[in-house]
Amino acid sequence: MTTFSYTKFLAFAVWFTLLCKNRLTMQESGVGTCPGGRSRGSNGVLGQGSGGACVRILVTGAAGFIGSHLAEQLAALGHDVVGLDCVTDYYSPELKLANARALRSHGIETLRADLAEDDLSEAVDGAEVIYHLAALPGLSGATFEEYERNNVIATQRLLAAVRPSTSMRLFVNAATSSIYGKDATGDEEAAPRPASWYGVTKLAAEQLVLAAFRDSGFPGCSFRLFSVYGPRERPEKLYPRLIHSILTGELFTLYEGSEYHERSFTYVGDIVAGLLTPLTVRERCVGEIFNLGIESAITTGDGIHIVEQIIGRRARIERRPARPGEQSRTRANIAKARAILGYEPSTPPAVGLAETVRWYRDEILMQRVP
Repeated sequence: MTTFSYTKFLAFAVWFTLLCKNRLTMQESGVGTCPGGRSRGSNGVLGQGSGGACVRILVTGAAGFIGSHLAEQLAALGHDVVGLDCVTDYYSPELKLANARALRSHGIETLRADLAEDDLSEAVDGAEVIYHLAALPGLSGATFEEYERNNVIATQRLLAAVRPSTSMRLFVNAATSSIYGKDATGDEEAAPRPASWYGVTKLAAEQLVLAAFRDSGFPGCSFRLFSVYGPRERPEKLYPRLIHSILTGELFTLYEGSEYHERSFTYVGDIVAGLLTPLTVRERCVGEIFNLGIESAITTGDGIHIVEQIIGRRARIERRPARPGEQSRTRANIAKARAILGYEPSTPPAVGLAETVRWYRDEILMQRVP
C-alpha cells in the first residue's frame, strides 16, 4: 500500500474506533444466510463452503499472524467470517490494523473487543464455529498476571459467553508446543512440562476447553502448534528480526546457544491447512488434542543460513545471554493428526522462508511499516 493510503487508513481507524469504541469495523449480516445468499449448513458435516453449505465463523485474534491467514482462507472457502481482536500494543498496532484492512478487502469485518473484560454476547451471537487464537504469546517479558489475564481469563470468559449458545457446533482452540516444555518431541499423550508462563497459561486455557467437553459435551478441541513462521509473523520473532537485520545491515541479536536449538519450523499455510480439517471431520475432533507442525526439524543456525543464502548476505550477529524458558528442541509428532485428519504439511523451510523474505522486503521494509 502507498504511504498516502496507509495514512488515510490509520486516520479512519482512529476516527471509527472513537466513534464506535468496541469496533474497528462492523457490517450487518443476513440472518440464516451467508454472503451471496447461500443457505447455512445443517447439523451434519460443517463442510468447506465453495458453493456448498457455509458456516458462520468467529476467529479471535483475527488481526494477528496466524488468525489473519486463517480468516482469509475461511472466507475464500465461502464461509461467513467475523474477526475479533483487541489490538493491544504488545507489538506494533499498525501491523494489526494493516492486517484488519487486508481482511476487510476479503469481506471480513473485525470487531474490536477485549476477551478478558468486554461484553462478548454480540461477538458470539449466531456463531456456529469459533477459532480461538487470541492470546499473549511467547517469551515477551510480560508479568504472570498479564499471561493469566490474556490466556486463561480471556478463554474462560469466551467459553462462558458461548456455552449457552444453541448455534455452537465447534470450538477450535489454538494451543502451543510450549505446553510440552523444553523438549517438545512427544505425542499428545506425553506429560505436559511447560517451562514458561506462556506454556503454563496456554495449558490452562486448553484444559478449560476440554473441561467443558468433559462436563457437558461442549464441542471443543485443541491444536498444539509448532514453531510457526511466515508472512505477517510478529516482528520480535526470529525470522522477521533476522531478515530485517540482513536487509538493513543492522546487528542481529542471537541468544547464547540458540543456534543449536532444533525446531519444527512450520510454514503458516501448513498450519492453516491443519486448522481447517475439523470443519469436515468434526466428530473425530471433538474432545481431542492434535499436534500440528512439520515432522522434520532443523537448527536455528540452519534457518539463519537458509535466510542468508536467499538474501545473498551474511547476518552481523550480536550474542546475548540465553533466555529463561526457551525450548531447546521441538519436533512435531503428527501421527495422530495424519491418521485422523489426513494432515500432511509439505512446505520445506527453503520455500517458506523465501516467501517470508519476499513479504518482509516488499510489504514491510519497502512500505516502511513499523
